[in-house]
Amino acid sequence: MTNNHHLHAPMRSAPQSFAAKLLLLLTLLPLSLAALAFILQWRGGIPDPTTRWSPPGSHHLFPGMESSPLSSAAVRSSSSDCVNLGRSASPSFPYYQNWKFDSGSNLRPKILITTSTSAGLDQILPWMFYHKVIGVSTFYLFVEGKAASPEVSKVLESIPGVKVIYRTKELEEQQARSRIWNETWLSSFFYKPCNYELFVKQSLNMEMAIVMARDAGMDWIIHLDTDELLHPAGAKEYSLRQLLQDVPGNVDMVIFPNYESSVERDDIKEPFTEVSMFKRNYDHVPKDTYFGMYKESTRGNPNYFLTYGNGKSAARIQEHLRPNGAHRWHNYMKTPNEIKLEEAAVLHYTYARFSDLTSRRDRCGCKPTKEDVKRCFMLEFDRAAFIIASTATEEEMLKWYHEHIVWDDKDIKIKLLRKGILTRIYAPMAIIQGLRESGVFSSVITSAPTTLSKEKFLATIDSSNSSRATASVSHPTRTIGRSRENKATARKTLDVEVAEFQEFAVPPLAPPVIDFNQLTIEV
Repeated sequence: MTNNHHLHAPMRSAPQSFAAKLLLLLTLLPLSLAALAFILQWRGGIPDPTTRWSPPGSHHLFPGMESSPLSSAAVRSSSSDCVNLGRSASPSFPYYQNWKFDSGSNLRPKILITTSTSAGLDQILPWMFYHKVIGVSTFYLFVEGKAASPEVSKVLESIPGVKVIYRTKELEEQQARSRIWNETWLSSFFYKPCNYELFVKQSLNMEMAIVMARDAGMDWIIHLDTDELLHPAGAKEYSLRQLLQDVPGNVDMVIFPNYESSVERDDIKEPFTEVSMFKRNYDHVPKDTYFGMYKESTRGNPNYFLTYGNGKSAARIQEHLRPNGAHRWHNYMKTPNEIKLEEAAVLHYTYARFSDLTSRRDRCGCKPTKEDVKRCFMLEFDRAAFIIASTATEEEMLKWYHEHIVWDDKDIKIKLLRKGILTRIYAPMAIIQGLRESGVFSSVITSAPTTLSKEKFLATIDSSNSSRATASVSHPTRTIGRSRENKATARKTLDVEVAEFQEFAVPPLAPPVIDFNQLTIEV
């Protein structure tokens, strides 16, 4: 019995020994890999993902970076990243050190947005970087007023892919010699104040932008205001670049129907991140629903929309392209082949802040009478808003704002949401809020140079003086063009075919209207 006991003891200890060795191996293996990774990291062999994609102490990743084509871009680590954040002319953003939003990328199509603005950084930066996220590479900013001030323009000048053009006397003289100033299709808007003058400026700036865009190798050009955001609904990855890439090659112009902001409070400060409800364009609503719910939708206002209803458009850069007002493009040699998008839209944040009432009033010197406002504003609601802002007390203005703009009635709101007249859109809000929380806007401001060059500084002063002069009178200060009839006559030497395509500029147009007194529909 004793011999048998000694015989079986080694046999029982064999499995135990194997298990102990396996346990030891499993313990040493991860420790060895960790030690190897530490050595490689210490020697600079493998960049730490935390320091590569975000600053020390931060765990934020830029939304969608995992699948973004930009994630494959080469990254060079530098011990001076923090220094570059304050000194570099090209901003470095907290969520990705050394990412410059490369405007020189070979990604196609190359999209340009041009705008005429007097807004501040609080509006321009969210507007601009939102469009960068969805695929816009280049911006031409025609600035005056606050946008042309040194503290704002120095920041705009420092952003890659942004070209700032100041409204100087030299620019006005150059535009006085432009082709469209000496043609008839825009002439009905000349020498009128306020909105008419802005419309002419926008058209002249768009003409210059086309030339610069062609020289820069752009594929598409879009004119937007800084209170408008493109909403590429239906496009893969919410990409404007993908949306335009899918447009057939024989299409010259793409129309984005506009949706209008529908505010639910009177204390909104940042519309881009506080407004999620929009009224859909009549092109995106069944006609029986549109006309059936027209009375509830307008709430006693002159039209279905407060302001314009004919959307904005993108044009393919090609020969003989010209603007056709702020909302459309045209071609001297042909009628453009255009398509209207069924899902994508441009979101118009109009009268989203209570202060928008007084800001429009302060920019225009017209008299607050029904007759005088007609020569200042093209749309009925703008005229009514100007009169109220010019004649009413603060309390009366706030009451009027609730009656005509704020959606206070929850029952009507729910009804119109169910019918598809109103809709909720959260994507722009989420993108801009994400950019703000990532520190993008503060980083852009911090990394801007402290001063402008002498030439650019003088341009800002000239532009600001020009803007103040324009705001102080009730008619355009520019009198260019009246003594240049000979140039308009010279244009008659063009081929007859070209003349056939001369048509009036497309102004801001209201949606179809129902006249309940006559029971007719006006389109």
